[in-house]
Amino acid sequence: MNCPCGSGRAFDTCCGRLLAGASAPTAEALMRSRYTACTRGDHPYLLATWHPSTRPAAIEDLPAGSKWLGLEVRRAHEHGARATVEFIARSKLAGRASRLHETSRFVREDGRWWYVDGEVRG
Repeated sequence: MNCPCGSGRAFDTCCGRLLAGASAPTAEALMRSRYTACTRGDHPYLLATWHPSTRPAAIEDLPAGSKWLGLEVRRAHEHGARATVEFIARSKLAGRASRLHETSRFVREDGRWWYVDGEVRG
């Protein structure tokens, strides 16, 4: 089975190993695994990979019944222990298509990448 993140790799050798507990080697890999977690409704993974300084108490803005249609990574830049990843995630809910265009910020602490926050575009 191909990984939902669009890498072209098998789920087990791509995001599957991260969702099972392996550390993401790059911020882009973490972002892709978070997208894959959305496709699977894995809210605990999203919270576990969110930096403690900005982590919400719960995930509330992922409507049940969303069908995730694809991920396009536009840019990924790592600057030492900080990184940004710009992406577009497409989804459909109740027959209506939507796009999430975001530039996410990540930080690497103690050898692990964390999602910090993101700027949603248009």
